[in-house]
Parts: sequence; structure tokens; C-alpha cells
Amino acid sequence: MCYSAQIEADYDKFVREWGAIISIKRFVELFWEKRKDGGWSKIPKAMREAFRKPHGEEGFELAKLVAEGDREQAVALQAGLDAQVARLQRAEAVLAGPKPTKSASSDKRIATDKISRAPRNLDDLTSKEPKDHDTRIDPGIYAPVMIEKDGQRIVVPMRYQCPLPGWNEKTERRYAGTYNARRDNLEKSWGKLFGHRHRIMIVTRFYENVSRHKMEGRELATGEKEENVVLKFDPRPPQEMLVACLWNMSLGADHGTDLFTFAAITDEPPPEVLAAGHDRCIVPIKPEHVDAWLSPGPNNLEALYAILDDRARPYYEHRLAA
Repeated sequence: MCYSAQIEADYDKFVREWGAIISIKRFVELFWEKRKDGGWSKIPKAMREAFRKPHGEEGFELAKLVAEGDREQAVALQAGLDAQVARLQRAEAVLAGPKPTKSASSDKRIATDKISRAPRNLDDLTSKEPKDHDTRIDPGIYAPVMIEKDGQRIVVPMRYQCPLPGWNEKTERRYAGTYNARRDNLEKSWGKLFGHRHRIMIVTRFYENVSRHKMEGRELATGEKEENVVLKFDPRPPQEMLVACLWNMSLGADHGTDLFTFAAITDEPPPEVLAAGHDRCIVPIKPEHVDAWLSPGPNNLEALYAILDDRARPYYEHRLAA
């Protein structure tokens, strides 16, 4: 399954190349909600940066939210760093005393680790130089996606992890893998969305967890423990992939705000992905199928399966992720 991906967050490109409009209202709602509930880090930096310079009157509100959200995040990161420094000092004082404790040793280890990460987090927040992880999404993170409504393509932000219709938070926690929808399960578990709510995510790379011995094409050695590694897969030639996805909307599920979510469809992998140790792969559809995919019909599922079968088929080059 695709557990992480490099997204396209250039909204001008959505407008220019796909004739889409931007749902400013939905972006404002999301940015405002994530500022309030402490979820600012769930919005990728590239997704925020695209709105830092306002375009039109509506854009000024978004630009203001971005600036305020980043400023609040910086304050929170600094406060967290100060708290860990104080925690480290207390732990070291106990360890230097006559009765060192396991708790103090644990506090020192945790605080040291968090202190080492804090400058990187602050630098990531304020850096003007684009980095790969600025556009990378994992389950639970938001991404701009393209849907169609009343004949108009619209770009809206949605969370990458899709509870099925009728689920509550408890059910979603129990079934946490719904950021991907298996092709062979579309009419079963995903039947209320497949043929009804389709969308496209534009990605340039995806990441997978694989076992090291599978990546190396061998069996586990006697006594060897299974080791996980993360691979990144780049399409060759380099290209933007139009990933087929399903989406859902849960009324009031995000602290009273409607929650928009999506899942990427996955299928059997091409040979090079299977040889690298992974048994699933995202499905990039061809540009000529975008209209038909975004305007599905539940009475003609065969046509939708045909789109998934007639997919774009780049060669996926892999290497270990940093």
C-alpha cells in the first residue's frame, strides 16, 4: 500500500493545466480549524506556502491565517524546547545526586532526543528553501485534491485517511489502514464510494515500507529478525501521476466542521515494485480518463474498472529513503 507520497501543491498548475478552481472557503475552514485544535503540522508546509502571497481579496484571509499559524507553531516549538531543556536539567541533577533513578535516566534520554530534533523542526518551519518533506504526506495529513461538481473541477483539501460512511472515531481507530482502497475490494468495503465519489491526487513520488530481506530478494537467515526499510519510488521518465482515489465527507466530524477525507486506490504492483519487496501499488490514470473518472456512474462500474486497467505505466525506480 502507498503509505506516503510526494504531492503537487502548486495551485496555479491545477488552474492552468486542469481548468480547476480553488475552494478558498474550504481552505479557510481547514486552516482556521487546524490553528484552533493544534493540528497545524497536519497541513504540509508546501500547501501553506502556496497561500502566503495573497491573490485577490479572499486570498488575504488565507495569507493572514498562514502567517498567524506559522507564528503560533514557532512559539509552541520554542516552548516545547524550553520545557525539554528544563526536564534535562532536572534529570541530570538527580543523576548527579546520591540516589540516581531509572526515571531520571529515562527523562534524560527522552529530553536529549527531543532537544536534538527541536532546532530541525524550527528550521523546517522558517526555511525559505523548499525541501522534499514540505510536500510529503502520510496518513492523517492533508493534501490538495481535485474533484468535480456540477461540471466544474474543484481543488479542495482533504485528509489522507478515509473513514467509510457511517463510521465513528472508534471504528476508524480500529481500522486504521483506510488510507488505501484495494482494487479487489472496491465493490465490497468501498461500495458506497466507488462509482459515487471519485477524486484525483497528483503525486511525483511514493514511499513504501518493505522488509529488507524482501528488498534484497532473499529469505530470512536463521535467527535473523525482520527489518523494515523505507523505499522511495520515482516514475521514469519523471512525471506527475494522476492517482485514482475515493473520497468521503463526514458531517461535523472535525470538531464541528465537516471532515473531508480520501483514500488512494491500490492494485497488484508492476514487476519492478514487486521485485523491490512490495505487493501493492498506486494506480495512476491517463489524462484522457480524468473527466470520466471524476464523473462516475454507479450503474457502469465496468467502465471505471476499464479506466483503472488502462492506467499509465511508468517504470518505478527505487532507492532507500533518507
